[in-house]
Amino acid sequence: MPRLARGEYLDPSQVQVVHAVQRCVRRAFLCGDDLVTGKSFEHRRQWIRERFEFLASAFAIDCLTYTVLSNHMHVVLRSRPDVVAVWSDDEVARRWLKLFPRRRLDDGTPDEPTHEELKLVTANADRLAEIRRRLSDVSWWMRCTAENIARRANREDECSGRFWEGRFKAQLLLDEASLLACTAYVDLNPVRAALAKSPKESAYTGAKDRIDDLKERAPEQSSAGRAKRSKRIRATHAWERSRRRRKSGWMSPLEIDEISDPTGPDASPCGRRASLKGFLSMSLPSYLELLDWTGRQLRTGKRGAIPATLAPILDRLGVDAVDWCKLVKKFGKLFKRAAGSATSLALEATRRGQGYLQAPGVRLLTPASD
Repeated sequence: MPRLARGEYLDPSQVQVVHAVQRCVRRAFLCGDDLVTGKSFEHRRQWIRERFEFLASAFAIDCLTYTVLSNHMHVVLRSRPDVVAVWSDDEVARRWLKLFPRRRLDDGTPDEPTHEELKLVTANADRLAEIRRRLSDVSWWMRCTAENIARRANREDECSGRFWEGRFKAQLLLDEASLLACTAYVDLNPVRAALAKSPKESAYTGAKDRIDDLKERAPEQSSAGRAKRSKRIRATHAWERSRRRRKSGWMSPLEIDEISDPTGPDASPCGRRASLKGFLSMSLPSYLELLDWTGRQLRTGKRGAIPATLAPILDRLGVDAVDWCKLVKKFGKLFKRAAGSATSLALEATRRGQGYLQAPGVRLLTPASD
């Protein structure tokens, strides 16, 4: 059976969580030090991080986490058509012209569009509807990333031609268990590749950005450090939703708060992200604790006991605690076009009109998650 077209399972009109991977052509060096030529491309990691942050301020897409390695990048995105639906016509046009400006300032940044330029976009109803759709389309986010980085890299290398090997790889995450495993897999990529010893040393990852912000906050919260664990977690929960997070404020908060999380767009003046909605039913300290413990197991090759404070979280999500490290280490190989429990995969296969999406016999999530 031929592979489905990307547009047949990535739907900008639905809220979907997607793990996207983009690799350089012939696995050439995107970043880091090229051992053959001796050139350093380390600065390109910052290019990509800055591009992600810029796109988060324009698209109706939440960036959940990311990592940039030597020849490829990972990013976990959540499309938010519900957010773009409440934007005014002028807001949609302004964001589109931010991505594709008619004029730029001397430093190359987009100039603020004029009233006439906004009218050129909003006057065409069909065109405006298509732009709304594109602003919640993961494929357009990846296109705006890949094209920008390719042009800059080719200009720097004084060459032309392909920079990326082809279309990005897209993997739908169908439930919270698969999202937790994939997020940990992405954040721990530098540890798995022996580029870092722990998440706090893993530069250019979503986890490192969150950790750095917590470190900057520590002096202000010295009294909270002496309080009980529950109070520290509540303080961290409030901080993570604040817009003062210098490095990670453009990403979604990690913890879901069903009571206080707004369902609509982030209405902050800074406009660094599409919304304030979290994506995991666990606190940031608990996630970082799980991440640190898992990274240690991957580095030592040993399988210790999952800390008592974390085991109930995995049990509730239906993740097989015994195989947790295997799931994180081999996530990219164990799942292909989609990831989730057996039931989630079966439902997605039915939606696509296929018999199955996952090789028979792969058991990574416990029956409790079905």
